[in-house]
Amino acid sequence: MKEGPDIAQVATLIGDPARANMLTALMSGKALTVSELAQEAGVTIQTASSHLSKLDAGGLLRPRKQGRHKYFSLASDEVAHVLEGLMGLAAGAGHLRKRTGPKDAELRRARVCYNHLAGDMGTQMFDSLIAQGHLVLEGADLALTQSGLAFVSDFEIDAEALQRARAPLCRECLDWSERRSHLAGSLGRAFLTRFEDLTWAKRDQKTRIVSFSDPGAVAFHRLFPVAHP
Repeated sequence: MKEGPDIAQVATLIGDPARANMLTALMSGKALTVSELAQEAGVTIQTASSHLSKLDAGGLLRPRKQGRHKYFSLASDEVAHVLEGLMGLAAGAGHLRKRTGPKDAELRRARVCYNHLAGDMGTQMFDSLIAQGHLVLEGADLALTQSGLAFVSDFEIDAEALQRARAPLCRECLDWSERRSHLAGSLGRAFLTRFEDLTWAKRDQKTRIVSFSDPGAVAFHRLFPVAHP
């Protein structure tokens, strides 16, 4: 056997349809119970528990206990990043789990990717921040510039506190529907939280759709104008 990480083990964990459905459900960023995940996967609670034990042992989940209930969430941003990438690969190859419908357009417009904004509005925000010089790609790394620090501070996000934390500040995440990048990392999470605090947007925990109010959408487009080539 060759040296190096065993990607087959992780791929096997994600590749089971029931486990894939559970992981996809957790992309909403919300912790779910065994019974809720069993429903998402279409399996019995006993079978779901077995699947969850394997995902936990494989380092993909973070279990927590509160009262009589045990909750599961994704282990990290890195797991969500991998899942979003796989969704993009599957969508690009035409492997779709269901036919498109009314909610599909809403998901493509704006949705939660674990804890940050994805979809058309997510990629617009990313492209606009790059075009305005607030973010810059340095090789494979994404960095916040001095103008970006001022921009974020004006929007009442404490970027300096985020920089002191262990989590990556800025991270590029490939959007499965747009096949372009959106902003992940602690800054991406802070932007989505700020949109919610301002009541610009509200997330639907069941569908991952992020709905912007009319005034919120106007304010968003003013702050993040479309970047033209």
